[in-house]
Amino acid sequence: MTQLSDIYSNRILELAAAIPRTERLAAPDATATTHSKLCGSTITVDLVMRGDTVADFGQSVKACLLGQSAASVVGREIVGTTETEFRALAGTMRRMLKESGPPPGGRWADLAVLEPVRDYKARHTSTLLVFEAVERALDEIKARKP
Repeated sequence: MTQLSDIYSNRILELAAAIPRTERLAAPDATATTHSKLCGSTITVDLVMRGDTVADFGQSVKACLLGQSAASVVGREIVGTTETEFRALAGTMRRMLKESGPPPGGRWADLAVLEPVRDYKARHTSTLLVFEAVERALDEIKARKP
């Protein structure tokens, strides 16, 4: 089993210290907030879509280091991502943590730093907050489409 100290690596600290896109958007297509009751972490995201692709993204992150690290990578990489790609990424993250699946690759490879969290079920929710928030915002946008 992974030691708790392995979760809080230098790379996680670096990611958490450099969260991009922390300004909320003035006119988002959708906004969604997720919250972890266990640790009190909260992440709010704003999305602007152009067709099926994320055109702009803003976030407010009041989360633990794990949530901050995930939000950092998402904030850095999400613009230009399609809804389908993001939902696949969120599924990969869930499988990585809950089913010992492989970590994301490609431009999302930095999320692999969160792989040791799989051994700490109580930390899964905070790690996945940003993915849940973005998926809720995507659902909101989809629900308004004719």
